[in-house]
This record gives sequence, C-alpha cells and structure tokens, in this order.
Amino acid sequence: MATTDMRKLLGTSEEDDDEEMDMDVKEEDDGDQRNRGTHTASGSSNDEFMFQQSMQDQVGTPGGGGSRRSRPVEEKERTKLRERHRRAITARILGGLRRHGNYNLRIRADINDVIAALAREAGWVVLPDGTTFPSKSQGTKPPGGSSAVVAGSSASHVASQQSSPPALRGVSSEHRSPVELNSCRMKAPAPSPYDLPPTQSPELVASVNKAEGLVGCSTNVINTKQILEIPQNLTEQDFSGTPYVPVYVMLPLGVINMKCELADRDGLLKYLRILKSIHVDGVKVDCWWGIVEGHSPQEYNWNGYRQLFQMVRDLNLKIQVLMSFHECGGNVGDDVCIPLPHWVAEIGRTNPDIYFTDREGRRNPECLSWGIDKERVLRGRTALEVYFDYMRSFRIELAEFLEDGVISMVEIGLGPCGELRYPSCPIKHGWRYPGVGEFQCYDKYLLKSLRKAAESRGHLFWARGPDNAGSYNSQPQGTGFFCDGGDYDGLYGRFFLNWYSQVLIGHADQILSLAKLVFDSSCIAAKLPDVHWWYRTASHAAELTAGFYNSSNRDGYAAIASTLKKHRATLSFVSGEVQVLNRSDDFSGGLGEPEAVAWQVLNAAWDTDTPIARENSLPCHDRVGYNKMLESVKFPNDPDRRHLSSFAYSRLIPALMEGHSIVEFKRFVKKLHGEAVMDHHQQV
Repeated sequence: MATTDMRKLLGTSEEDDDEEMDMDVKEEDDGDQRNRGTHTASGSSNDEFMFQQSMQDQVGTPGGGGSRRSRPVEEKERTKLRERHRRAITARILGGLRRHGNYNLRIRADINDVIAALAREAGWVVLPDGTTFPSKSQGTKPPGGSSAVVAGSSASHVASQQSSPPALRGVSSEHRSPVELNSCRMKAPAPSPYDLPPTQSPELVASVNKAEGLVGCSTNVINTKQILEIPQNLTEQDFSGTPYVPVYVMLPLGVINMKCELADRDGLLKYLRILKSIHVDGVKVDCWWGIVEGHSPQEYNWNGYRQLFQMVRDLNLKIQVLMSFHECGGNVGDDVCIPLPHWVAEIGRTNPDIYFTDREGRRNPECLSWGIDKERVLRGRTALEVYFDYMRSFRIELAEFLEDGVISMVEIGLGPCGELRYPSCPIKHGWRYPGVGEFQCYDKYLLKSLRKAAESRGHLFWARGPDNAGSYNSQPQGTGFFCDGGDYDGLYGRFFLNWYSQVLIGHADQILSLAKLVFDSSCIAAKLPDVHWWYRTASHAAELTAGFYNSSNRDGYAAIASTLKKHRATLSFVSGEVQVLNRSDDFSGGLGEPEAVAWQVLNAAWDTDTPIARENSLPCHDRVGYNKMLESVKFPNDPDRRHLSSFAYSRLIPALMEGHSIVEFKRFVKKLHGEAVMDHHQQV
C-alpha cells in the first residue's frame, strides 16, 4: 500500500525504484563500512551494541571479508523495503503540503524540494544548484566575499554590494519584517504581513523603528517617538510648478501566489488605501509567465491578476504591468521563487540549449536564449510565438482594464530581470563585482547564427566566441580582448561585437513588433539596465558582455533607442546612481560612472523623441536619497524642461509604511507632482 501511494504521488515506476534502491543499498553499504572504520569506544551502549551486531553479521557472511558484493540477499531486500517505506512517508508529506499548504512542488519532488520551499518561506534565497543564503531584506550577505550579492537588475549589481542598508527592524512585536512581506506565499492563510497594528492611523503609519545605515540622515527613538534628523547643510530644491510626473509603486513579487491567487487581499487593500491617501498614481506588478502558463502550454490562468486589477480600479488607481518571461529568485530583493513554466523546464532537461550558455557550457535557466526566437523547439512553437500567445491571452482576458485606461503601460520582458541584456553577470556562476562578465552565446542556436554571419562575411574561422576575453571576474587589462588596444577593436572583434549586439537589438525589435500588434494603442515599454562598471575604460567591457556595443568610439544605445521609437515604445531605465550618494569611492575599483551611463541613455532617447520612464534599483527611505532621485527625474537645470513620463518606486515593503518613511515618501510624491512642499524637520 505504501509503495502504491508513493508511485502515485511521485510518478515513479517499479523498475525505476529497483534501480534507485540498488544505488541506495550501495550507498548504505558504503556508509556501514565507513562507520565500522570510524567507530570508537566513546559511543553509547546502544551504538556499541549495533557495532558488535554489525561485526557479527560481517563475520557470518558467506565468503567472509565483509565485501558489499557478498552481503546476504535478504539484507539487501530489507534495505530496499526500508527505503521504499521512507520514500512513501516522504510522498505523503509532499502530498499534504500540496493539498493543504499550497506549496508548489513538482510531481517528482523530493525532500530537497521541501527543504528549499521551507527555506524560501523563511526569507532565504535558494539557488537551483542548492546554494543558500539570507535574502537582502535580512540585511546579510552570503559567505564567500563581501560582494557576493545576487543582482536584481544590472543597476543594482554593484549598488547592493557596496551600500545596501540593513533591513529596518520594528521594535514592536506586532510589526512584520520585509522578509515576511516578500517571502513565498504558499502557505495556508496566516496573519497578513500587510496588516497594520490596530492602534495605527489608517492613513499615515507611525511606528517605532531604529533605522540603521541610512545615507545622509539618522533617527533616534525617544519615549516611543521617532525623531528624524535632517542634515543641516542639506540643500533643498523647489520643484513647485515643474511638470507632473506620475508615481507608481511596485508591488511585492509574491502578491500573486503560485496558484494565481491574491496572497492577501485584505492586507493589500489596506496598503493600497494608504498609497491612495498620499496621492500615488498607481502600482506596478509583474505578470509571471511561470504562474499564468505554468503547467501546460497555452493553458492560462489570470484569475489572481483579474482580482488585483479590479481592486486597483475600485480605488481609482492605475496599473503598469510587466510581461515577465523570466524566472524570479536569487536576485536582489527576490524573496520569492517563481521559475519558468514546468513544461519549459521539462524541455530544457532534454534540450538545455534553449537556455543562454557561457564558454564553459554552463546553462542559465533564468530566461530563454534568443537563439530559439524562431526555432520550433517549444512543443511545436517558437519562442516568439509563445510570447505572442501569452500577450494575446492577456489582451483578451483582461481587455476591460486596457480599454478603460486602468492599465496605463505594458512593459515587455526582454531578458533576465525583464531587462534588455544578456545574462552576462550571473552570481550563480560565480560572478562578483567588478568582473567583466562573460559572453553568453554558446548554445547551439546562437552558435548557428554566428556561423551564418561569419559565412556571409567570407571568414568562416570567425564563427567562434573570443578565446581571450577572460572569465566572469576578470578585469579588462587582464584580458587580451578587452585591454586597451585589445582584440575588441580589431577586425574580428568588431565583427563579433556587432553580431552579438545585433542579436540583442533584433530580439527587441521582433518582440516589440508583436507586442504593438497585440496591445495596439496601449503604451508599451522596454526596460534597459544601467551597466556602469568599466565605463571609464576604452572597451567598456561590462557593457560589451551585456550586449551593448558601447566602446569609447561607438554609441551603443542609439540603435536601441531607434528600435523603441520605431514601435512607439517607452524606454524604462533602471538606474542606481542614487546608491553612490556621498560615497565617492564606491565604484572606483570598477572605474564605474553610473551618472554618465544614465545621461548617455537619456540623450539617446531624447534624440529620437522616445518617452522615458524610470525606476530605482534599490529602496530608499531618506530625504537625501529622495532628493537625489528627484534630480534624476526632474532635471532642474535642463533649459528644455524635459521630464520623465513616469517614475516607478521599488518596492512596497513594510519599511515604506513606517514612521518617518511614509512621511518622506509623501513629500517625495508631492515634489514629483510639481507641488509646493514646506521644508521643516519632521517629528513623528
């Protein structure tokens, strides 16, 4: 009976079990022999008895010698039965978690999947290879180096490593930490992490917190009141009368659970009302491919998103949506794990070339390789057809929210983290700031494209990636390709980099063309990262591996801006220069220039009359940081009075709703709206 239940839940055959049992018997025998060799007299009396018994069994074994090949058949059978019993128990645990705990465990899940799910629920990040470390919201970094922080976007690769403030911890036991808000919501209903203590105001929340590590300001807790100390030499700019910039707040990544249901409707509603009370224009949310089309091709479930959009509409707010064709988990701020659809993962197990691949053959399952955009490898469909069908389903199922203007913008995911770039700096493969990263063109489909391009140039020997570009953590001057006067500027280097960047631009061009066909008159957008390290070198190595052919003698962003203009798409720029505030040495090691990159991207968009939206890469809750963001949004010294089409604040967490943070954020929103704001110290 136990064996039958196990097979039903795990989907294994008897032959598979027998084969695996034999392996387990071998391992157990090996373990027995190790125990015999290492046993000492310090063990308990029970251990001594078991040891003596095992010695007797060994002596009594026909043939002697204790070799595992001569172990009695009966003992092996008993071992198999014990293993089957153990697996049956595991299967029942998994089945119960699926039915009653809403854990999204695959059919052939094992105890490792259970441990990983529990760890993620507790706020830890668990990478596919098993590497586990606390999430950023816990205020700690993974062991093995000060820079070992997983990047949520390219703009935050370095910012998070250099200047991430510790998580705000509430003094009151009633408050929930950011970990609890963003962690996987796969459990049965529990007290809401959105809920505010009943003694608090429903509009502006005043709580007792000790903020540590805030840039440019500090807080003290005196008699349960929080005093915000504003630097006396802080220069304030008057943005009254400036153009109105709509403000959106990005919702938690786990606001929709893996069953496509609202994780906490009542708690979210409370927070949305607070945002409405301070005149935020709307919210931004990821529509995860791995949730909506997670189980079977072309079977879509939009229920949770429909409920969310209805809630937002009832509050007279707007929505920006992101078509998220990438996985979530392991990046900065990623406290949930949302993989690519299960059926895609199944294809990837037999054909791993559907993923981006580095020179060493390591696959990155964060998103699909652009080499399969026109290859029918996804159950008879190309990647472009899969993306198109997904967007069309969204357009049909949620048409009412597009037609009445509740959805103000649809951002199209084009790569890792939803950004238009190659996954050239993956933490899971060992990248650390300020490494140049690696080219990601070694799956068979992109290599076929490279070979075709080389043949068309008449140089078939160019059908290869650079062999002297170093590794993930190399520096430009340590490589023959990126160093000053290196191969990047030679005939082969120019050919390769042009092909590599054109694949990126071609991918954006094709998907945005389909998106415009689907969404017609609605505003669409594409996200571009801020890859700023090694910007002050001739080769701009980090930008080259990310797909931006922006060496010192080229403009790598003009062609991208022209592509967006062609499809009337907005350029959504993820910027992290606010993180270097008052820390002039933060990026000196990587010769980075985040503000210079930002201005180059902005000017490329302005030259083509492409609208620009912006979002911050990491949360900021202090006056000085907000002022820095205002300068990057309002451009107070621009004689043409140019401004952004919208600003998305990352992200809705409890710390934003607490004490001085919500007061400062309200002030920030008013300035973005061009309203007059009185400057005075705040006491909450």
